[in-house]
Parts: sequence; structure tokens; C-alpha cells
Amino acid sequence: MCGIVGYIGHKKAYPILVKGLQRLEYRGYDSAGVALISDGGHLNVYKAKGKVADLEAYCEDKDTTGCAGIAHTRWATHGEPSSTNAHPHYSASGRLALIHNGIIENYLTLKEKLISFGIPFKSVTDTEVLVQLIEHVMLSNSLTLLEAVQVALHQVIGAYAIAILDREHPDGIVCARQSSPLVVGLGADGDFYLASDASPIAEYTDTVAYLNDGDIAVLQLGQELKVVNIDNEAQHPKVKQIDVTLGQLEKGGYPFFMLKEIFEQPACLRDCMRGRINVDADRITLSAVIDYRECLVSARRIVIVACGTSWHAGLIGKQLIESLCRIPVEVEYASEFRYRDPVIYPDDVVIAISQSGETADTLAAIELARQAGAFVFGVCNAIGASIPRQTQTGVYIHVGPEIGVASTKAFTGQVTVLSMLALCIAHERGTIRDDQYREMVRELTLIPAKMEEALLRNEQIERLAPIFTYARNCLYLGRGYNYPVALEGALKLKEISYIHAEGYPAAEMKHGPIALIDSEMPVFVIATRDHLYDKVISNIQEVRARGGRITAIVTEGDTQIQKFADHIIVLPDTFECFQPLIASIPLQLLAYHIAVCKGKDVDRPRNLAKSVTVE
Repeated sequence: MCGIVGYIGHKKAYPILVKGLQRLEYRGYDSAGVALISDGGHLNVYKAKGKVADLEAYCEDKDTTGCAGIAHTRWATHGEPSSTNAHPHYSASGRLALIHNGIIENYLTLKEKLISFGIPFKSVTDTEVLVQLIEHVMLSNSLTLLEAVQVALHQVIGAYAIAILDREHPDGIVCARQSSPLVVGLGADGDFYLASDASPIAEYTDTVAYLNDGDIAVLQLGQELKVVNIDNEAQHPKVKQIDVTLGQLEKGGYPFFMLKEIFEQPACLRDCMRGRINVDADRITLSAVIDYRECLVSARRIVIVACGTSWHAGLIGKQLIESLCRIPVEVEYASEFRYRDPVIYPDDVVIAISQSGETADTLAAIELARQAGAFVFGVCNAIGASIPRQTQTGVYIHVGPEIGVASTKAFTGQVTVLSMLALCIAHERGTIRDDQYREMVRELTLIPAKMEEALLRNEQIERLAPIFTYARNCLYLGRGYNYPVALEGALKLKEISYIHAEGYPAAEMKHGPIALIDSEMPVFVIATRDHLYDKVISNIQEVRARGGRITAIVTEGDTQIQKFADHIIVLPDTFECFQPLIASIPLQLLAYHIAVCKGKDVDRPRNLAKSVTVE
């Protein structure tokens, strides 16, 4: 991991590659590098630990000429962050340079074999093993680069998206993918662009081909895109138009992408619902439910698989589906589900949720479910990603590119889609009254406006944030639909401020976490008005009795909780099941402003990657 950019064409490659790496900085990384075939025919590799800016500084006095190149941002998996372990990696002769996302699982076995042939290694990475293997196969058997890649990949176990430059053939790039995303952009003048997602190349072309698992592509200047598999059988990836604007990839006057994306949520949810809820706001139409009605309506059980923030959205989806559709739902961490021996029935529906559509654990869970004969439904943001291609059907959340590593608008987009899905299935099953259905659909369409009201609390939250910068631990409490919101609020704080935080069901606090509470422990309570409101008041009093400092998220008109809380943040009222969409806003803003007060890089938190394509 983590980001790939490539270019071959008539323009200078270096500026395109560097700008592409900058577009990929949101994915998280610890080093960066570039390989260029210079105007003089040299294969130059430049690498630096740290940010893309460090790479640029290193390259200031280097030869960065040439119209063909590949570049990479690395998130360490094998070996510490360093310029030596950074990509691209040279082959032993210096003829090839390779970049790689993913993990080669049998790299040690391959490395021992290559060492026995006298091939030297400079790094401790699995990626260097791959480039040495390809060159060894090529030179030992007098093969072309494409042929050598095909032979070498037959020996490889693992996940990869790779791109390779050959000094002897400067007008081409060979690339391949297996369980790691790779997209080829088709330029107007026979140029080719290459990236791990569309964001680095959207500025130059809107015509792309998403490679499938097992594809090997040859990007030859001025020729048609050639795609084969490892057995040299021709493949035909679909060419698509991407709908990504430069405005979506820029901060638009905001200091950080995360803040921009928090404020984009009302518009994003309107986009998410557009075309799915009719103009009278009394009916939801999802093509996936129309096309696969019988399978979804008659499901014996629904299993939701996801990771991180998407798992929290799944917990809300569970309550929505069980309450409205009366279908039992289980929510599983995809990373655990894939390694258990779960009981899966052919009449189960497995819902896989992932913002990127490339999460390795979730993809593996999908494969396990498919092998067991379950119907698999995807919920994804990235169009053309792997999960939409590997599921029978699904729904895009349509919230636009999410650049900040800490997810915000993708979370509310996922919850919105799950709300529409639950209402749609419930209506088809007859488990919801027609008047209740229409009333809930209308209320869902009002959520974006109510989110805009919640965003008006931004200045209040900004003023509160410095109070919490001292904290080393925080507790987030919620009940019912708001328990997953507490989990998500705690995760946001951990991700970007590096303050330890835990989300907990408020009623469970007395079964352990209450031992932590004292005057130094900030406690954030989601206490909006619902059927558990009185219970939450009791939980707040338990915290207050032990000296805890309480910040409560309450519904407008609340007069009780302000008696017990140190700070309150008031939100507009909505139906209980839609409260997470509004209550998540102040918790996102709290995490953001606390992190800013602590001087953290909000968009690129340490050690994290946006798209986790390895285990």
C-alpha cells in the first residue's frame, strides 16, 4: 500500500506524477518515490521518507526529464519507513523499476530462491522480491517483459497492483492487479494514465478502464490498450466515464478536507436520495430491490459484514432492518468473519459495506459468502470498485470522493442507504403500515435540512474544543440507535486527535467503565429524546455523581439534561431511527476541532490508510 500513479505520453511525466501523488496523500503513507525514463534513456529512481513535499525537495537538483514514469506513496507493511524500503524498487541490473500495492505472502520463499541464484537485495520488502523475480525470469528465458510478468505471477501468492518500467522499452508500462485496485485512464492523444483510484487522473481524462483481478495491461504509447491474463488470454475490461470533478478534489477554501466533507453532508445526502425518493416524498424506489425482490423479501437472515466506520453504520442498519422488516440481522467484523467457520444459509442475504469498495477483509468475506451460496448485496461509494463487481447487486451511496482519512460523509451516506433499503424491504414485506411508511419517507427527506441546522453549532463546538485538549481518555455513551453513534464518535476522536476514547452502551457503563470516571474524564452523552430518554438521564446522573464532566447532545426544547450537564449541544428533533444522521454531526465537529487545537494533521492521521487493501 498505498497509492499508485503512472503516465506515458507526450507530456513531461514528472509534474503529472507528483500532482497525482499529492491527490493520493489522503490515503495515508510514510514515504514516496518516482521512477522516470529520462530523455537520455536512463531509468532514474528517486525516493524519500516522509511526505511528497520531501520527495520534491530531494528531486530539485535531479534529472526529472522524460515522458514515461511511475510513482508511489508507501504505507509500510514489510520493513520500516525509509528511503531504502520506499518504492519504486530497481531490479538487480537496474533495467526494471516496479511499484506495488498489496502483500506478497510467499515472498520469503521466493527471496531465498533468488538469493541462491546470487541476486542481491537492498531492502526488506516483499516488493523488491517481485521485481527481482520478474527480471530473473525475463533474462533467464529471453522473454519480453509481458511474458516475464505472466510467468512470475504464476509463482506469486498474495495481493498486488503493480506497474513496471523497462529501460530497454521506454514507450510502455506493464501493470497488473490481483485483489488491489488499478485503473487505466485513456488520454485523447494516445497517452495513458494509471492510478490506484480515479482521483489522480480525473484532471486529465474522464475515460477509464478498471482492471479486474488477474488482468495484465500493456500501456503502449499510441496503441490500443492491451489487456490479457497470466495465460495470455485476451481480456476486455469495460471502458467507463468517471463523474469526478476537480472541485470535489480541492479543499474549496476549507482548511482541511475533513471539515469540507462534514459540511458537504446535507448536499451529499440529497444526492444520495435523488432519483430514489419521488418528488412527492412518499415512495422509495431502489432498482436492486425491484430486480431481486424475492431474494431480499424472503431472506431468512441478513448478515452485515464491514470494518471500522462501515461496521458502525451496519449496527444502525441492523436496528433499522430488524425493527422495520422483522428479519433477524447479524453484524460481523469482516476481518473476523473471513477466518471463522460461519454458518451461512443459501437463503441468507449478506450485505457488504465499504466506502472504497476495495477493503481486503470485506472482499474476502464476500467471497466466503458467495462460496456458501448466499446472496451478496454491496453498499459502496466508489463507482467501479471491486465490491460492486463482486456482488450480485447493491446500492451506491453517491456522496462523492471522500478525501479525509477519517470518514464522515460516507458514514451518513451509508446510514441513509440502509434506511432507504430497510423502508423499501419493509414496504414490500408488508411489515410497515402504509401511513407509517409515507411518514418515514417524508421525514428522511427532511434530514439534510436538519443536518444544516446541526452544522450551525460549529462555532459553539469550536469554542468548546480547547477544553478537551488536555484529556488522555474520553468516554462516549449512547443507547439504542445512538449507541453506534457513540462508537463512531469515539473512533473519530481516536483517529485524528490520538486521544484514547471508548464508545459504550450507557447502561453497560456501570458494569466496568464507571471505574474510570473522575473529574479528569470527559464524558460525551448522546441524549436525544427517544423511548430511552429517561434511562439516559439516570446514566448521566451516575456519571455526575462520580465527578465526571458531561457534554450532552440533546434535542431542542430539552429542559432536563441541562441541569446535569456541563455543556449541551442542541439538535433538531427527528424520528428516533434517523437520529444517528444528525447526532453524528457534532461528534465529527468535536473530533475535528479538538485535533486542530492539538496541532494534528487532520486529513492525514498517522499510521492510517484510507483504503485498507491488505489484511
